[in-house]
Amino acid sequence: MTKFRKLGRPTGHRMSMLRTMVSQLVKHERIETTIAKAKEIRRLADNMVQLGKEGSLCAARRAAAFVRGDDVIHKLFTELAYRYKDRAGGYTRLLRTRIRVGDAAPMAYIEFIDRENELRQSKPATPQPPQRVPLDPWTRSRLCKQFAPPKEDKSSDPEI
Repeated sequence: MTKFRKLGRPTGHRMSMLRTMVSQLVKHERIETTIAKAKEIRRLADNMVQLGKEGSLCAARRAAAFVRGDDVIHKLFTELAYRYKDRAGGYTRLLRTRIRVGDAAPMAYIEFIDRENELRQSKPATPQPPQRVPLDPWTRSRLCKQFAPPKEDKSSDPEI
């Protein structure tokens, strides 16, 4: 069973709030909320983008059962699926912004990455190291023997 934040709400209220916030995130591509809610939204929004990339009828029905609005589903399965087709995960970014005045709750922006008007630019992809040819065990042991100096035999007769 997966762990999740309860956010001080009953299950029905919490799921309704998260569904609405994920739908608004997909629609506007950036929203401001508390850090705890943003961390939960990130988990669910990444799952919705995965369903959009999958593109099957089953995935469309699963996404439609969660997000609200036909325009949101259309955006998931067309624009966002095309934008993140080469990315394996991590479609959202969380940026801490301020402390809310009324209750001192830490606030954060959650936004999709690789879009226009980003608050912070994406880091460039790290280049992959060149692939090395795997060595068979016999070659490796011979290489190790090359670098170790040969042992001298001390049991030989000393010359007088």
